[in-house]
Amino acid sequence: MSATGRDQAPAPSPSDLAAALNESAFVRLVSDATGDSLAGTGVLARALTADDTPFQASVVGPFANPDRTTEADVTVALGAGHSTADHTLSAQPAATAFAVARELGASPDPVLALAGTIAGGDVDGTVADAAERSGLERRPGLAVPVADIADGLAHSTLLSGPFSGDAEAARTALAELDLPSTTSADLTDDGHRRVASMVALAVTEDAPERATDAVARGLHPYAGGPFETVGGYADVLDAVAREAPGTGIALALGHEGVRENALSAWRTHASDAHRAVADATTGRYDGLFVARGDAMPVGTVARLVADFQAPEPVALVVTDGEAAARATDGRDVAATMRAATDDIAGETVGQGDRARAQFDVPTSELIEAFREAV
Repeated sequence: MSATGRDQAPAPSPSDLAAALNESAFVRLVSDATGDSLAGTGVLARALTADDTPFQASVVGPFANPDRTTEADVTVALGAGHSTADHTLSAQPAATAFAVARELGASPDPVLALAGTIAGGDVDGTVADAAERSGLERRPGLAVPVADIADGLAHSTLLSGPFSGDAEAARTALAELDLPSTTSADLTDDGHRRVASMVALAVTEDAPERATDAVARGLHPYAGGPFETVGGYADVLDAVAREAPGTGIALALGHEGVRENALSAWRTHASDAHRAVADATTGRYDGLFVARGDAMPVGTVARLVADFQAPEPVALVVTDGEAAARATDGRDVAATMRAATDDIAGETVGQGDRARAQFDVPTSELIEAFREAV
């Protein structure tokens, strides 16, 4: 089965989409299972609420079809797109949703939008400027969602190091700094800098050069928002979109009482991802690094492997029936995955430098097909 069979609707301008939403009596928002798309969904949903426009919001996994039982005047997809969508915000969905909300006359939350762009790996300047004008400031240290730095360091999926997935190892690493406390609020700027320096050195020591750029997402965070830092907020959004979609929608909508459930999902997702990275069986080929293992969140694992482990520009992560690929050299790895799954009657979703696949053949056959397509 080739690709997804889902044709993306043309990307509308913010003003055109705002006009369509203004004329709608009921709107359906369909988010991909990513932090960027989830944040964009929250931004649009809050703008619709302010305008008293009824809506339905949902998160749809990579190979699932959105619920078609509810009739809507306009369906907006945030992310890769779905065949039922009238409009698709595929590029920087959180930043685009922020622009649409402004066109609607709303006052969108720049912290939510900024968290979305951080989750997507491409911070939008307009959104960042708006967040800074609202009073948000950067500080030294780690971009984690909790005050307990060891907890944040162990469960952050913005980086991958010897302490990832292991809170005790994180506490041991921090103890070597001889800090007065490992609670964020108790540290001076110098203390935060020492933590950041230790982490940066640890995650880049035996890593490919690109790890130096990748780890920057997890350092020098904006402080504030509903979590300890905006980068931590981004990490939680990405985790709950994949791990607990219902909690993710509630979080993006700004509902109270979901913080602890969101953090629990974040810890579970991070622990599973970091365990998979540590336990994976790996292989290196010309231009390709393969990691395979038991059931795992393949999308997150592929990002971590590509950024912090792979000595080759393409990383492929494979488990039974599922795979994900990332490219770090600008190539269209989605096309590569598509060619591979065409050969084995599988299915691919994705675009550009990232792709997901599902298949019914042994993992070795998917790996061989992908190798031939690279």
